[in-house]
Amino acid sequence: MEIDQLDRASRAILEALQADARLSTQALAEQVGLSATPVWRRVRELEERGVIRGQVVLADREKLGLSVLVLANVSLVRHSEGAVEQFERLVAGTREIIECHAITGEADYVIKVVAADMKAYDQFLQQRIFKLPGVASVRSNVVLREVKYETALPVG
Repeated sequence: MEIDQLDRASRAILEALQADARLSTQALAEQVGLSATPVWRRVRELEERGVIRGQVVLADREKLGLSVLVLANVSLVRHSEGAVEQFERLVAGTREIIECHAITGEADYVIKVVAADMKAYDQFLQQRIFKLPGVASVRSNVVLREVKYETALPVG
């Protein structure tokens, strides 16, 4: 489903749920100006079509003791199917890596990593990333402060 296939009411529902996914169907209906049953149907349709992928709780990483946030550019030595699959498997199974994107430019991937402190990040690099065959280099960019953090997507 593309954004241009969403009517005003479905967009309003998405905006409201992105702001607060805990809204009851009734509260959501009141907010978007529809009755509860059509809102419930629209939410189910958005879920079935994959527009709504899930609902999560956003935790405060610093309150969880994860004060270091790093954006690391990772370059691979080779780009064979096996090397790429091995790297992506490691990423998928590593909790410290909270995002990974294949990119264009000087590096092959950018990963977003959380750690308790710089010592923990160094251990993560030494024990996990650098031991992977195929990793040529890692350029770490430590986040000094978060200027903007937004999870809601613009829906028009």
